[in-house]
Amino acid sequence: MKIGTPKEQYIGEARVAMTPSSAKLLQKLGYDCILETGAGVLAGFSDAAYVEAGVEIVSGADILWETADIVAKVRQPQETELKYLAKDKTLISFFNPAANQEGMDAAKAAGANVIAMEMVPRISRAQKMDALSSMANIAGYRSVIEAGNNFGRFFTGQITAAGKVPPAKVLVVGAGVAGLAALGTSVALGAVTYAFDVRPEVAEQVESMGAEFVYLDFEEEQQDGASTGGYASVSSPEFREAQLAKFRELAPEIDIVITTALIPNREAPELWTEDMVAAMKTGSVIVDLAAEKGGNCKLTVKDKKIVTDNGVTIVGYTDFPSRMANQSSELYSSNIRHMMTDLTPEKDGQIKHDMEDDVIRGSTVTFEGEITFPPPPPKIKAIAAQPKKEVKQLTPEEKKAAEAAAFKANTLSQIKLLAGGGLFMLLIGAYAPASFMSHFIVFALACFIGFQVIWSVSHALHTPLMAVTNAISGIVILGALLQVGSGSWLVMVLSGISILIATINIVGGFLVTRRMLAMFQKS
Repeated sequence: MKIGTPKEQYIGEARVAMTPSSAKLLQKLGYDCILETGAGVLAGFSDAAYVEAGVEIVSGADILWETADIVAKVRQPQETELKYLAKDKTLISFFNPAANQEGMDAAKAAGANVIAMEMVPRISRAQKMDALSSMANIAGYRSVIEAGNNFGRFFTGQITAAGKVPPAKVLVVGAGVAGLAALGTSVALGAVTYAFDVRPEVAEQVESMGAEFVYLDFEEEQQDGASTGGYASVSSPEFREAQLAKFRELAPEIDIVITTALIPNREAPELWTEDMVAAMKTGSVIVDLAAEKGGNCKLTVKDKKIVTDNGVTIVGYTDFPSRMANQSSELYSSNIRHMMTDLTPEKDGQIKHDMEDDVIRGSTVTFEGEITFPPPPPKIKAIAAQPKKEVKQLTPEEKKAAEAAAFKANTLSQIKLLAGGGLFMLLIGAYAPASFMSHFIVFALACFIGFQVIWSVSHALHTPLMAVTNAISGIVILGALLQVGSGSWLVMVLSGISILIATINIVGGFLVTRRMLAMFQKS
């Protein structure tokens, strides 16, 4: 069978659904690859690069659609492209089935099978095919770059001879894939970064990236993420009012706002109102990643950049992945290739469209002349159900009280340990022979030195080599070497075994540490 990729007809779309590297892997699955001439040029892939990868180049879209058994593309097919659908052909693309009844009717009438990449269920096995997450990751990163391009100051704070430059303050609304990518980029650039999400369980992820999670003083029974496929659910009117009140409080202090909040099959919720924009400082920037679904900001204009009367720039572009077309194409084509791997279990170049498979069934919009959208829920939940736990933001006074209580508890524990250790030493001094005491003193000094060496290293730099177990292994080897010359055959055997086992641990630590460090070396 032949899999082909046409040139995208959507104006401004630079991505391509097949790259030279993905074409080589598709050929290993048994497929012949064809491409419309010039389809990859805007993404940085020449026709010559495809020919070198074994791809056949055809001169027009009509020839490609007629020749290919499977067509892989990026954007929802245009009206002219729907006419090419035919029986026994398979289309793999973003398809927007919830708002594309015309496209589904056309595919049904033609008898074509359609797989919508945005319908891939969010379960562990399907992560490699999750094109929405791939593109959202790029959009989140690019949103911060776009914000920086329109922001007239540094992201990071600086102290110079001419004076102090404060860091930018960035608020990311929505901590999904795009939001987390934006957080990581903002933190890396040195901005003071805040994040808000209606799902308090993501607070740990936000804080692990170096950002601060914005809590609401509001209790609401949130829907379990497993039942919504990992997406945020609709909030109550009371929660929404508390949320908007918090944003109004933050608006005068925030320099850059990046909104990413979307709810499946709904218009984007309005979270940043006109009065919040008016409260922001001149020169502030809003990047609305939900612009394609109406926008999270009241004043967002789809595919436009506007400047308000008070000097706030609002960016409503919907083509962020296309602005990084080369990287986006590599990731998207990889998603397509993984989908083809699941569709070709025998690796014989023949599709096996298994409608009993959760991923394939969930992604299929039309099959054998029937509309199969919407799909049934997957048999496996997207996220394992977690017991709900109350998340409460502590006040400064409560934090100080908790720190004081923890300090008292630690001090009391240390006093008890010292008292027990002192009593133990007295008992040893009273009854143990002198030879034992000399060895025990060496052991105690070795433990002390090992403790100082390990705990003086920052936890961020700990590796299997620089670990407590290796310090203990060093002590074991030292003690065993001292005892291996003993006259007792049992002591000699036990010492030899101790040296062997401890050496394996240390050598293993060296090897694993070397492998870990190699991961951070630039090729």
